[in-house]
Amino acid sequence: MAKKVILTIDDEEHILDLLEYNLEKNGYEVLRAETGEKGLAILKTMQVDLVLLDYMLPGIDGIEVLKSLRADKNLSAMPVIMLTAKGEEIDKVLGLEMGADDYISKPFGIRELLARVKAQLRRYKQFSGGGGSAVLTHGDLTLDREGVTVTAAGKPVTVTAREFDILTLLMEHPKKVFTREQLLELIWGYEYSGETRTVDVHVRNLRKKIEKDPDHPQYIQTVRGMGYKFV
Repeated sequence: MAKKVILTIDDEEHILDLLEYNLEKNGYEVLRAETGEKGLAILKTMQVDLVLLDYMLPGIDGIEVLKSLRADKNLSAMPVIMLTAKGEEIDKVLGLEMGADDYISKPFGIRELLARVKAQLRRYKQFSGGGGSAVLTHGDLTLDREGVTVTAAGKPVTVTAREFDILTLLMEHPKKVFTREQLLELIWGYEYSGETRTVDVHVRNLRKKIEKDPDHPQYIQTVRGMGYKFV
């Protein structure tokens, strides 16, 4: 089986060395870039399965790299974990709103980082080909699990890997209420220690893409004090 390829983008050499050593020791192939420009060049020319992206970069920063990646139809679904300095709460939320699938604060523990990488790389395992209809349809919203595509009102919608997983789970269980904690466990695959805002940001982004009026959603509804359901 071919090794999964992870691109690490960070301007701190010791971070790149740390990531490369530990990821390779755990069976991954690692590519590295010291700038956002170099990282984007690698993404356009080489096969990559996941990106570890530092927020603070010289030149093009992490958010700009993320914007460019999400705007490219060939890279828009690429799993991205952002690396942020401890305490940069605004930066974390901004990264999620721009389409990051996950984030981890520096300094981070290697065990936690590896768990998050593994969770990202297996993101389709639970939902793709695991039983149930390959195509889910409700009203003018259609999700193709095998093709990993979403259309709303007859138009293709570009969603991130994480948004696709959330929508798949909700559409597979219409009217079932999922708490934020359940969504974290089922979608992210590990405990988030109370970081339920991550779920809210992803749902908000998803509503902007599939709802005619995101402020008054017809598909993904909030159940006050509990979580979300698809109706």
